[in-house]
Amino acid sequence: MSLLALNTFVSGSHHVNGVAALHTNIIKQTIFKDFMKYDGEEKFVNKTNGISPRRWLHQANPALSALITKTLGTDAWVKDLTLLKSLESNIGNADFESEWMEIKHQNKVRLANHIEKVLGVQVSADSLFDVQVKRIHEYKRQLMNILGVIYRYQYLKNLSQAKRAHEVPRVVVFSGKAASGYYVAKLIIKLINSVANVVNKDRSLGELLKVVFLPDYSVSLAEVIIPANDISQHISTAGTEASGTSNMKFVLNGGIILGTVDGANIEINEEVGDDNIYLFGCETHEVEDYRHSQRLNAPMIHPSLRTVLKLIQRGDFGDPNVFAPLLDSITNNDKYLVTVDFASYLEAQKAVDRMYKDKKSWVAMSIRCTSRMAKFSSDRSIKEYAEEIWGLEQHPVAQSARAAQ
Repeated sequence: MSLLALNTFVSGSHHVNGVAALHTNIIKQTIFKDFMKYDGEEKFVNKTNGISPRRWLHQANPALSALITKTLGTDAWVKDLTLLKSLESNIGNADFESEWMEIKHQNKVRLANHIEKVLGVQVSADSLFDVQVKRIHEYKRQLMNILGVIYRYQYLKNLSQAKRAHEVPRVVVFSGKAASGYYVAKLIIKLINSVANVVNKDRSLGELLKVVFLPDYSVSLAEVIIPANDISQHISTAGTEASGTSNMKFVLNGGIILGTVDGANIEINEEVGDDNIYLFGCETHEVEDYRHSQRLNAPMIHPSLRTVLKLIQRGDFGDPNVFAPLLDSITNNDKYLVTVDFASYLEAQKAVDRMYKDKKSWVAMSIRCTSRMAKFSSDRSIKEYAEEIWGLEQHPVAQSARAAQ
């Protein structure tokens, strides 16, 4: 969209919504700063978007939906997510927690079966399922994720058999589509598959690490993947993600976010609490300083990342010349700050591993995540739009009209 068209749309609108609190503040302070002087701050509003609990929990995860209804004694939560808060009173109830985790395990079995059917790769449902599914783009940093996988692979390879026994088995799941002409994005997919080809054939690691890229990402596939997640990665460079909704879907299904301080991650953090999310990396106000520094000097590459880059360069995952543009995007002009965030990313992953070993604490986190997601219902966001932007009044549907439907 041209700047002229954008300015025309803003001029002709009575409100402009940033869809997440962080993004709303960014547009007010940057691209629409001049409009603020003439139109007033009240023109620029924040109505954080949301997701449908009917689609992304009730339909996608019927077993968990049934457990919630049984536990609450009503299915009214499907229309009022604030009722989920009562689930927290069941933390510590061994029977409830056991059912909760068994449902998660069965969802992981379903995804494992799909992976084997589509890719011929066997993965264990007893592993931690680490998921990143979204459009393939440099700012979303699937590249940092797969570089982290390479680091984990070489770390595990260097451990003795005795020490490997104490590591958390992990299945790393990627999926998503790249724009047809986006060469670098397609190279990222190529690197993911090349790494998967090496890791999955390495029998010395057993089930300690598996990597898969599921093709043909769609809503139907998402309904299989999302209920199976233990953690989901939302790791865009701070200030680049307008909001995101997949993060909401994953958390509503009892998953824990590993993410940056960006988009709706910030507001999810406010709702679930600091102890139920893993955040890392630089923040929005730091990004331009880092980018300015890198225009003047070569990026500072952490030893752990340097090791990973050397493995790619020596051909451990195929012809290194193929991946030269990816490596160049990090070492010469690291616009999306992989070099800046990589070390803290690895530390966040280590924290996830430590917590996953504590099953009681992990299930408590999972329950809290689901129970605190009321804000992110599309019902709330649409109600705010209707009342505060469109100026519509609510008119309850008559009982006779409901019966006719």
